[in-house]
Amino acid sequence: MTRTLVLLAHPTLPESRINSALVEGIRDLPGVTVHDLYAAYPDFRIDVAREQELLRTHDRVVLQFPFYWYSAPPLLKKWLDDVLEYGFAYGSTGKALHGKTLTVTATVGGAEELYRPGGLNRFPVRDLLLPFDATAHLTGMSYQPPFLVHGTRTVSGELLADHVRRYRALVTGAMEGQLAAAA
Repeated sequence: MTRTLVLLAHPTLPESRINSALVEGIRDLPGVTVHDLYAAYPDFRIDVAREQELLRTHDRVVLQFPFYWYSAPPLLKKWLDDVLEYGFAYGSTGKALHGKTLTVTATVGGAEELYRPGGLNRFPVRDLLLPFDATAHLTGMSYQPPFLVHGTRTVSGELLADHVRRYRALVTGAMEGQLAAAA
């Protein structure tokens, strides 16, 4: 069975209708581990050995977070800096992540049309997430197209239910071909 690690990085999860729904929609899936970084490390003191063991024991990694200033929240950035260290994730002996997949799931407050050439934010979110693609490449992981939810403040209940259904499919691996085709 393929094992998926969902690294949830939301500093105020109870206040997030969308991220809360997405994560609750996958908690019951077999082979899925939801790891809430802000709950595990409220002091930002990351247990690197524990995190590296989680990565070793999973085949797929999903980073779930709200899109903050064109990037990830600070604890996820620290997690990347601390856990994906030389000799573990990259370098001549850093092969622990080779062959695994990495997918970014980001919730974006602004509508998709704000993220395009000529739009307020000038670039598509997919382009702004390219550092995660580079990270996957450096660490020998296969980068999957991101799963994005735009306009989080105005998502209807029906659309949210559809996002949760699609997220469940992504986390189980059922959407990989569909996302790659859509990219």
